[in-house]
Amino acid sequence: MPRCALRFPAAFGGMRAPQREEQILVVDACGFPAESQESTAQLLCRAYSLGWHRLIAFDWRGGRFAGCGLGPDTDDARLDIYGDAGDYLASGLEGAQVAVHGDAQDQVGQILKRGQLVIHGDVGQTFLYGAKGGEVFVLGSAAGRPLINAVGRPRVVINGTCLDYLAESFMAGDPLNNGGFAILNGMTFDEAGQLVELDAPYPGGNLFSLASGGAIYLRDPHGKVDEDQLNGGQFAPLSDVDWRLIEPYLRKNEELFGIRVADLLRVNGEAQPPARVYRKVEVRSLEELH
Repeated sequence: MPRCALRFPAAFGGMRAPQREEQILVVDACGFPAESQESTAQLLCRAYSLGWHRLIAFDWRGGRFAGCGLGPDTDDARLDIYGDAGDYLASGLEGAQVAVHGDAQDQVGQILKRGQLVIHGDVGQTFLYGAKGGEVFVLGSAAGRPLINAVGRPRVVINGTCLDYLAESFMAGDPLNNGGFAILNGMTFDEAGQLVELDAPYPGGNLFSLASGGAIYLRDPHGKVDEDQLNGGQFAPLSDVDWRLIEPYLRKNEELFGIRVADLLRVNGEAQPPARVYRKVEVRSLEELH
């Protein structure tokens, strides 16, 4: 497939629209400043405005704001990042696909509105702060306070676990009526590359703390997470309707990372129905709170 390649410092002077059958712009991110009008993030925005919709940036070394500023209605954009991308990656995304081939840092996906974010590793603090939508898939784990103050319709799969305050003040409506939710699988890979359960699917506190909407779908077949870890939410059985809602996201997760739904539904070597594997954490009603 025809492509064009750019390197710093000649990159900005050599920026042009795609020619003939060129489809992919490849950027060597080494040497760009972490943030400024000459950063890799700014170059990618200019490239997209010139007609480059398939973007690959490699050897990224801490540059911030990757995937930010592409603009609204960017459903035709795809950005793949290799290396060590810095804070605020994909913040404010409005339609594009962003894939991080490794770990991501802090403040990733803040106020994300639409689009798809895929992280082939772990992610740092305050992940998806104030997110309003989008589909997000994380191969590993998230640090503290993911999805706090998220509203609208974010749909998120985290295959590992996270630290305290998952979905604090979540305000994502009714998940069964076009609202948002997060799936926490509590899984990892052992040294042989086999999918195994973590010691605790959620070891922290304040799960779904003070939430007023949305839900957490928690893979917890052994009932290890208890009510003392909640703060305003409550456990509920997984209904058939809940499973029909989350299964397509687990299927997409399988497509992206090879984590088979059949393996997620296997407990101690035996296949189980979804309701014996996943638990729902939902908003406690006002009557129950009082």
